[in-house]
Amino acid sequence: LCNGPGKLKRKFSSFFKSLVIELDKELYGPDNHLVEWHRTPTTQETDGFQVKRPGDVSVRCTLLLMLDYQPPQFKLDPRLARLLGIHTQTRSCIIQALWQYVKTNKLQDSHDKEYINCDKYFQQIFDCPRLKFSEIPQRLTNLLLPPDPIVINHVISVDPNDQKKTACYDIDVEVEDPLKAQMSSFLLSTANQQEIASLDNKIHETIESINQLKIQRDFMLSFSRDPKGYIQDWLKSQSRDLKLMTDVAGNPEEERRAEFYHEPWTQEAVSRYFYCKIQQRRQELEQALAMRNT
Repeated sequence: LCNGPGKLKRKFSSFFKSLVIELDKELYGPDNHLVEWHRTPTTQETDGFQVKRPGDVSVRCTLLLMLDYQPPQFKLDPRLARLLGIHTQTRSCIIQALWQYVKTNKLQDSHDKEYINCDKYFQQIFDCPRLKFSEIPQRLTNLLLPPDPIVINHVISVDPNDQKKTACYDIDVEVEDPLKAQMSSFLLSTANQQEIASLDNKIHETIESINQLKIQRDFMLSFSRDPKGYIQDWLKSQSRDLKLMTDVAGNPEEERRAEFYHEPWTQEAVSRYFYCKIQQRRQELEQALAMRNT
């Protein structure tokens, strides 16, 4: 029950809510066969319990250990347990499992998302044909029971030849992740937040780079399989995109043929195009010269 090297060791009793030892009722009588320990707000934690009873014969006893679940856990009603495949769990996990069942079986009302249309299993458990999901936490109250205790059957032997004077049992308990506190302090640090943001940016840039490389790879693979057909399809796509961006009307079927560019208007169109480019370049040079003089 130690949390690791250098960590504070938890006391044995801190893992349990209560402990009951039941001895043979016929040997010790109805008033002396039970030994009980229950945690209270003032309980002092201990590493063990010692119980002594006089006797000269071997005695069978039953130990009932109730774990102190944090957060609290509940045993589900058998019908609900069969439906969700959960035996004992926290309330939040149970509600999450119910929501998953609703989504998987499409029980949410398509017109009024607030309501759930119960299937035959829900109707048997919740005793209604339709209910709001917000009502489920309250309806669960009667379907959640205290978790089962850990039961250990043990024989207290008084035989001097019996070598098994000590019996050991393994009990699985849930403990808080020791890294949780370190993670919280790390996330609260301003310097660490800046580092996290920087790493997030690097991840984003890397993903973008991967996407670009994938596009290039797909382009090259498609081109290698059918160079002529791919180039034709690519030119058609580029032509459509250009027209959408510039909002210019045209006839793609005519423009894809060479004869279209031998018509009388092409000479003037080319001259206008070069004139616009020259004017644009001239303005850029004048702006650059003006900035340099200032």
